[in-house]
Amino acid sequence: MTNYREILRLSSLGITKLNIAASCGCSRNTVTNVLQRAAACRISWPLPDDMTNKELSEKLFPSGETKPTYKMPDYEYIHREMAKSGVTLSLLWVEHCDQCREAGEIPYKSTQFNKYYSDFVRSTKATMHINRKPGEIMEVDWAGQYAHIINTDTGEPIDVSVFVAALSYSGYAYVEGLLSQNQECWTTAHVNAYNFFGGVTRILTPDNLKTGVTKHSRSEVTINKTYLELAEHYGTAVIPARVKSPRDKPTVEGSVGIISTWILAALRNQQFLSLQELNAAIRQKLMEFNNKPFQKKNGSRTTLFEEERPFLLPLPPKPFELATWKVATVQLNYHEV
Repeated sequence: MTNYREILRLSSLGITKLNIAASCGCSRNTVTNVLQRAAACRISWPLPDDMTNKELSEKLFPSGETKPTYKMPDYEYIHREMAKSGVTLSLLWVEHCDQCREAGEIPYKSTQFNKYYSDFVRSTKATMHINRKPGEIMEVDWAGQYAHIINTDTGEPIDVSVFVAALSYSGYAYVEGLLSQNQECWTTAHVNAYNFFGGVTRILTPDNLKTGVTKHSRSEVTINKTYLELAEHYGTAVIPARVKSPRDKPTVEGSVGIISTWILAALRNQQFLSLQELNAAIRQKLMEFNNKPFQKKNGSRTTLFEEERPFLLPLPPKPFELATWKVATVQLNYHEV
């Protein structure tokens, strides 16, 4: 228990608050608070002889006084706002203070505001969007396994590569089967993905495929020329994942595994005679996949995508058209080889 009597006595001797705090084993703020309360109650040293410590405590801090009630912020709202570009905890705390003043309520200090937010994140494990801003990143990759269509002439199965694109914030995915992993199919899949999402992210994160990245070393990153033209057309930036670093594109890495089960495995017993027929079945399963409720939180990829959609950059007036680049050799007779 704080020795109020000793604080008043030492203060009457002209001892500094810092030294009083050290002598009485309390904080400097406690000393200041006691002296302010004593002045307000017109209590000074020496005290009346018959005043006990309990009576002094009751006069300084009456038990009937209620402690101030602070307004607890809506941390679910704050967590959603934190996902938006440029929003910080400091800004949200200032807004919280302004709202409390307008309502005649008492806001928390910034330290408590931040502490309770950290507690909220830990207790709800609400860490998914902290470092992922809506409309910021689209991750792309090829699925690890093939789908198949049947060759109508020979009856033999034809391997179909499966392209997967996922938005980092919502996890909303696009899936398409293509007959090759060449530059034309890679580019076509991106164009179709942007049309499917109805907008463009600010960053495009592929793996280190030759159709996307020509060279990726510690000192140099060279983007494929056609891929760079695609990025320029859509106004996005290509930032490849580091070599052997799947954490740089965790959303699509996770989606690839889920899609392999949810879509490809689900279609394993069906036969398709054309790529169009296969992609129609994939689109149906994709819609079910995006609408599938999350297991550990409310909503689905589709509901999160509705929040993310307004943050996407608009599509250009015309879709990107692939240009094939070729280095030609001219002979002495001016004929191209």
